[in-house]
Amino acid sequence: MSRAPGSDARPRLLRFEGWIAGMGTSSGTRVVLGHWPRSPFGPFSDVMLERADGERLLLAPTRRTADFIGGTYAFDTARVLPVRVDVADHTWTVTAGPLELRFVTGRRGLLGVVLRAVPGALARRPWWSTLMDGPARLLLPGVRTRGSAGAGRREWYGARDLRPVRVVSAFFEGADLGATAPVEPPVRFGFGSVPRKPSLVRVTTTVALARE
Repeated sequence: MSRAPGSDARPRLLRFEGWIAGMGTSSGTRVVLGHWPRSPFGPFSDVMLERADGERLLLAPTRRTADFIGGTYAFDTARVLPVRVDVADHTWTVTAGPLELRFVTGRRGLLGVVLRAVPGALARRPWWSTLMDGPARLLLPGVRTRGSAGAGRREWYGARDLRPVRVVSAFFEGADLGATAPVEPPVRFGFGSVPRKPSLVRVTTTVALARE
């Protein structure tokens, strides 16, 4: 993390190390899970949902994380509630208030193998994410690895692994969201979407706060 604002001309950088899972369902609801074992807020997970009617909902575990995420991305509603993620082998189980989600990841493909070779120190560099933005747009339409976020912030994503999501079981407020489906249309939380094909990405996210 860089020095505090005011110590020099550079903005303050916050880094989040973890996983982003994005998947669609046949009901039209798209789900994006962020699972962050390392972050400026300690370990936490959050869920972003976009419903078929376009409503964007954030589920976050604390007011502090909800305020930060809500200031970085765009939502219609934010709820503060416990978000629990359990991982056993390749099965992920998520419980977040009205959402019950379970998905299984498959074997990584060629792109996943290539990304897994990216060193963590390199993935943390904004210039690397800037360099990878063009290839990401070409290989994964809708995906962006850099862009402007809310509150004058800038953001970079450094991917380090990619696995397909094969099986999804999701219920929201007791209603079955249906079978696994592409993330279509793309989600509209920020400057880019997750891959169209349901997937789990290991990522380093760097957020530059606006200069005061």
